[in-house]
Amino acid sequence: MSRTATSPTSTSLTPRTLWTRARVPLLIVALLLLGGLLFATVHTADHNGRLDPRSTAPGGSRAVAELLRDRGVTVDVAGTLAEATAAAGADTTLLVAGPDLLTEDQLSDLRAAMTGSAGRTVLLGPDAPSLAVLAPGVRTGTSTSVSPLEPGCALPAATRAGDADLGGTRYRTGTATADACYLSDGLPTLVRVPGPGPGTADTVLLGSADLLTNKRLAQHGNASLALQLLGSRPHLVWYLPSFTDVPDDAAADDDPTAGFLELVPSGWLWGTLQLAVAALLAALWRGRRLGPLVTERLPVAVRAAEATEGRARLYRKADARDRAATVLRTATRTRIAPLLGVPSQDAHSPELLLPALSTRLPAGPSDAGDLLFGPVPADDAALIRLADQLDALEREVRTS
Repeated sequence: MSRTATSPTSTSLTPRTLWTRARVPLLIVALLLLGGLLFATVHTADHNGRLDPRSTAPGGSRAVAELLRDRGVTVDVAGTLAEATAAAGADTTLLVAGPDLLTEDQLSDLRAAMTGSAGRTVLLGPDAPSLAVLAPGVRTGTSTSVSPLEPGCALPAATRAGDADLGGTRYRTGTATADACYLSDGLPTLVRVPGPGPGTADTVLLGSADLLTNKRLAQHGNASLALQLLGSRPHLVWYLPSFTDVPDDAAADDDPTAGFLELVPSGWLWGTLQLAVAALLAALWRGRRLGPLVTERLPVAVRAAEATEGRARLYRKADARDRAATVLRTATRTRIAPLLGVPSQDAHSPELLLPALSTRLPAGPSDAGDLLFGPVPADDAALIRLADQLDALEREVRTS
């Protein structure tokens, strides 16, 4: 069966082909978007944060909060620094989960609230940025893994609790009156810094908060140590710092007319620049030329008619009538030159080919020169007429 002129070539892209190629990437993107949406919905609909006293997840602290309530301690959760400092007092224990999330101004406000009350402040995992303000006499050492450690100090809460899961950040203290407990390689992971006088506020530093989680509370002496450190006052304020806890003065200074780029953190801008450079390098790598083109055997046999049809379609798509006309005239001159007695290397020379043609066909077309070496056809109709006239000329030469 012959192939018609309107049948699609092997390079045609049908809607079915496009869908087959694109469905896997589209499915992956849809699953990622759906997963992110579900994750955000679940985490915003319930309190599942680490060390959240309302969370029953393994990393939450609902268990220790319930034990404190059973012993008559009221537990309140503060989501902002203003709420936490307003509740500070002599009968209050203020627990700060993640003090390193606070800004310098927030640390200063928290320090003022700590020194202005006779209560206790418990800092979970403080590092150098927050220690410099909240506990000036204490410095950080290297970190270690969380494991059961012995008290190794005279602090009553530690001696009664015994072994506990501590570790994380280790501390160095130059204060002789500070209690240094649960040593790891000679450095404490629990430090109690007393106030300047009797009845004043003291500060407790925990290198790791794992003993307060639901998963570890029942192990070793974790529950006893947690209840003694957090239940020494009748009121506990559990402060959970976050990036959304913006100071009031900072919120007032925000310019609502600020540009979008001014609101984007600098890290994202640098990351975008790095991605752009990486994309440019990848484009240069993939677009490089490794050398001249080489002839390669096709994995399948392609019929000459199909190859000719595909090439013609490319010419038509690019409106390359000049190149199409050149191909037609060159092929015709190459085929008729031997019939006229003209060497193949001289087939494209008008001075040699046209006189031989006029000798062979005295009554041939008067415009043979324009036909074989003429201008570019003006439109597709002229190109078709040129092809027909070249075919007729070649037949005359063969039959003469």
